[in-house]
Amino acid sequence: MVGKNYKNSLLLVASLFFYAWGEMHYLWLLMLSIIGNYAFGIAIEKVFTSFGFKSQNDKKVLSKTIIILAVIFNLVLLCYFKYANFLAENINLIFGLEIANKKINLPIGISFFTFHAISYLVDIYRGKCKAQKNIFDLSLYIAFFPQLIAGPIVRYNFVEKYLTKRRHNSFFIAYGVRRFVIGFIKKVLIANPLGEVADVVFSSPTSDLNSPIAWIGIICYTLQIYFDFSGYSDMAVGLARIFGFKFPENFNYPYISKSIKEFWRRWHMSLSAWFRDYVYIPLGGNRVSQARQYFNLVIVFFLCGLWHGSSWNFIVWGLFHGLFLVLERLLEGYNFSVIFGRKQRLPSQQLGFSTLGILKIISGYIYTILVIIVGWVFFRSSDLSYSVNFLQVMFSNSYEVNFSSDLLRLLNSHIIWASFTAAILGFSPFVRNCCLKLIRKNKIFVLFFDIVLILLFVAAIIQLSATTHNPFIYFQF
Repeated sequence: MVGKNYKNSLLLVASLFFYAWGEMHYLWLLMLSIIGNYAFGIAIEKVFTSFGFKSQNDKKVLSKTIIILAVIFNLVLLCYFKYANFLAENINLIFGLEIANKKINLPIGISFFTFHAISYLVDIYRGKCKAQKNIFDLSLYIAFFPQLIAGPIVRYNFVEKYLTKRRHNSFFIAYGVRRFVIGFIKKVLIANPLGEVADVVFSSPTSDLNSPIAWIGIICYTLQIYFDFSGYSDMAVGLARIFGFKFPENFNYPYISKSIKEFWRRWHMSLSAWFRDYVYIPLGGNRVSQARQYFNLVIVFFLCGLWHGSSWNFIVWGLFHGLFLVLERLLEGYNFSVIFGRKQRLPSQQLGFSTLGILKIISGYIYTILVIIVGWVFFRSSDLSYSVNFLQVMFSNSYEVNFSSDLLRLLNSHIIWASFTAAILGFSPFVRNCCLKLIRKNKIFVLFFDIVLILLFVAAIIQLSATTHNPFIYFQF
């Protein structure tokens, strides 16, 4: 085992090597972010602990100035590399200008390590944690390779204790290995095959599509993006546990949600919590008027869409979800007794609570998954016009099926149908709960499930070696 004093150093070297392997020419950017945020963190804490101020108000003004400068520092780096081209293109389009638009490659992981840094600094400013005096430990927090490229977004105060003291034992290592293997299987055996179908459909002109093909494509993408991203999160959580860190969960079966509000409590939970704590609450949260709350929600989901990419597709996707969140809040306080009159029996009394409850749950599931699927059209399409045309095809009357040769080949593949079946079984907790019940009844099932995981892991490696490079979807963000 590596000595206690060298654990962080070894992980930091491995993390920097990992980033350099994929993005060598932007390693300086990651280092600049680390050094800059280290300095800002120390400066914010020194203001709080300094006694050289005449009044508390002077201390508050200076600390607020530093945190504003620190956030601007991070956002300037993010906006230049991620949004400069998008901004120049739209300014040229709107004002008829010809601003030079040099292609800027997006550094991998910049959205994630920037949000890690901002949360760290804001939490120091709020007094939730102390500045890290050891720059190497802070570097490990920001650059730790399991979550560097695609999250989850981990708060500093959540992992601070693990930087100085963490436990290693066979139970944690075994859990981490199992979790990593499950994530790897999700990505290779479920997400990748379904992604092939989605790629064929979304690479076709909408004039060549009809309603069944469009629905096949977007349903496959709906399942692909969940198993792709949750698979990466499982791998990150597993690797972190192997090294003695405990990461927060990032997904909780989001496709079983009965509302869009619930969906965002289950999907990419670390990002949802970040926007809640560092954008929505500072804007006033639920402490302001209802109209202002709705406005704040729209702003948050506008930024959430923009965070995902420099394209109007992502902005519309974010606003689309924000709109339904506002509508759900508006309907929450709606009193249906007004419709029937105070002396009339309500539907719950006429139908019986169980009947109404079942109908409400079913309608909630259907409504939510339809909104999610329609939203993914904007997320997956190459541009906004393609999204609109694709949706028109989805809800058109064009039911004459004329599959392309590539799509027909995929739909006749046993691998695709096996992946689709596994996705349907795996997007809810049903299979997991059944496995847990079996394990509680007899520990021999642990060995059985481990053997199944090993066989699936071998199958995933064989499948991966036979296919081309297929990165995780969230690597592009």
